[in-house]
Amino acid sequence: MKKILVVDDSKVIRMVIKRLLTQHGYQIAGEAENGRAAFEKYKDLRPDAVTMDIIMPEVDGIQGLKDILSFDKQAKVIMISAIDQKESLLEAIRQGAADYVVKPFEDDRMVAAMKNIFDENQKDAGGSRQ
Repeated sequence: MKKILVVDDSKVIRMVIKRLLTQHGYQIAGEAENGRAAFEKYKDLRPDAVTMDIIMPEVDGIQGLKDILSFDKQAKVIMISAIDQKESLLEAIRQGAADYVVKPFEDDRMVAAMKNIFDENQKDAGGSRQ
């Protein structure tokens, strides 16, 4: 079972993401409220993936992404941003984010991003690929 670190400054958003991912067979390794805490938890927990909000206090998601990737080049980080944060999202992709989800996100988009980074979409026999 894949372990996920959920990072967002909003406790409510973390709760929503955690519930969604556990419903789809993922295990929550831990959670963090900013990029600094995310980096510390990543080093301790070694999760299989991270969901990382971009706009957070103290240390933002872009810096958190950079820190995690400098520690582990194989890290899989899915960035989460609001629709109006396009520049930040592009910067995250340039820095090595594995995928992204735009808030407010549809549940299936979050699950698809997670499956995508683990190459699990090929196992969906009934799914049609556009």
